[in-house]
Amino acid sequence: MGMQRDAHIVWDWNGTLFHDVDAVIGATNTAFAELGLEPITLERYRELYCVPVPKFYERLMGRLPSGAEWELMDATFHRHYTEHRVRCGLAEGVVELLSGWSSAGRSQSLLSMYGHEDLVPLVRDFGIESHFLRVDGRTGPSGGSKAEHMVRHLGALTGVDPARTVVIGDAVDDALAARHAGAQAVLYTGGSHGRAGLEAVGVPVVDTLAEAVAEAERLAA
Repeated sequence: MGMQRDAHIVWDWNGTLFHDVDAVIGATNTAFAELGLEPITLERYRELYCVPVPKFYERLMGRLPSGAEWELMDATFHRHYTEHRVRCGLAEGVVELLSGWSSAGRSQSLLSMYGHEDLVPLVRDFGIESHFLRVDGRTGPSGGSKAEHMVRHLGALTGVDPARTVVIGDAVDDALAARHAGAQAVLYTGGSHGRAGLEAVGVPVVDTLAEAVAEAERLAA
């Protein structure tokens, strides 16, 4: 089967399709209180956040956490995030954007570093699973980069050409993963990074997902 001619979008989940920034900050600060760290504002979080995530904690603590410390921090955050996320929903216009892209005969998929077993039922509950050729969450240890996951994800999609693929995400790591896999990227300011940090990567940066889809069309034209 040959490669399709139309553009393919790989969507990120947390901070992109799923507007969970309030849950992330809430869970982070609840976890920080347990761990003896000072609370953080959204602006400061966006300034410091990076992947791999242990480096984010290094920026906060002034040193890289030990393996045991990282495991505790990660587990504590995810425990609180699960409680906070129930108050979150899809980003503005997501259902219409996914439907519109599908209706135009183009394909899309979802790749997240959120745990696969948690991701799939969440996507299903929002009623959007049918729009995606494939939904992949993280299956290994948390805290790492998306790059190799992106290569595997695209490799599992029949007929999708990486060169005609645009990754839409909210993190610098999304753009780096896209580049690693031979795809392009558009970064969205509604999630984990501030605009200045995203613009430093050298890919288009937008403030809405509607703009991101329009930019994806342009890039893959």
